[in-house]
Amino acid sequence: MVNRIHLLFVAALFFINAGVGVAQDIHFSQFYMSPTNLNPALTGVMNCTKRIGLNYRNQWGSILKANAYNTLNASYDQKFTIGRDDYFGVGGTFWGDRAGELSFSTLQAKLSGSYSRKMGGYRQRAHYLSIGAEAGVSQRSINFLKARWGTQHDGNGGRDPNAPSLENNLDRNKFLFADFSAGLLWFSVFDDNKSFYAGAAFSHLNKPNQSFSDSLDVPLYNKITFHAGGDWALTQDIGLVPGIVTFFQGPSFELNVGTSVRFWLQQGKWGDESFQVGAWARLANKFIDPSKTGIHMDAIILSARFDYNDFGIGFSYDINTSRLKEASGGTGAFELSLVYKICEEEDRGVYCPTF
Repeated sequence: MVNRIHLLFVAALFFINAGVGVAQDIHFSQFYMSPTNLNPALTGVMNCTKRIGLNYRNQWGSILKANAYNTLNASYDQKFTIGRDDYFGVGGTFWGDRAGELSFSTLQAKLSGSYSRKMGGYRQRAHYLSIGAEAGVSQRSINFLKARWGTQHDGNGGRDPNAPSLENNLDRNKFLFADFSAGLLWFSVFDDNKSFYAGAAFSHLNKPNQSFSDSLDVPLYNKITFHAGGDWALTQDIGLVPGIVTFFQGPSFELNVGTSVRFWLQQGKWGDESFQVGAWARLANKFIDPSKTGIHMDAIILSARFDYNDFGIGFSYDINTSRLKEASGGTGAFELSLVYKICEEEDRGVYCPTF
């Protein structure tokens, strides 16, 4: 039974992600540590002037071994104050994703910008509306030479790699496409340790073609993202950092919700040190099998993070809870995230939520 589920699992991953059909987007369990991928309106929203981020995700390694899904992301953004209260944010993001035995890969480079307008309040207690946009170029590729087609099966349990294959119906093994997105963000800051934000993003405005055949037009689904979170101190040394994000993309739906508990080890003029531990739930819809509908629990995510002054490091581990756990053994993915903020002297302070 397990071997059968293993085979169905691998087959499903191929057909969903091989790009012959419709490809879905990358995602990070630590979405709060990859803000420019979450919403372009988050570009430059920080309590320092510059931010550098790195993210790495490895998924399904227990099943696919060396062919596991691997995603690497690097980003840089900064803000420029405008007048007394407003500011611009600009940034750049580069990410690469590789999956499966056929090396289905995506590379994307994009530029983003935002403008944040003060809507009320004062210096240390303010409310802002931010609007953002991004433009990028992506390359998708796949190695069809490693594919095993049904037409190559010899009927005796063997395979003839020289037999005709569906590869002959495909015109290209890689292609480029442009990609455009936009977003909105509202955030309120009440003091150094209390803030709230909520935003929405609309990705793939141009619905670029994802087909490996010149004769087919398979558009990349638009994606709508809603997210919210905050930072709320319970005592001088303990606080909650809740968050929620939901994605709608074609037939796919995903919801991540949970919270971390922050423990302040040191806070003040001698430096800031804090440690976080959290738990999150990822829910998704059942759309592969038309006979089964509804929402199911896909994974439980455990996370930890340590911040020292302007440097932060986070780690998370996904525990697979869906029916695929019979093949995966419960293992889903692990992530490692790094963020470094450069705090230069400013003419005035603009207080923002903490990510």
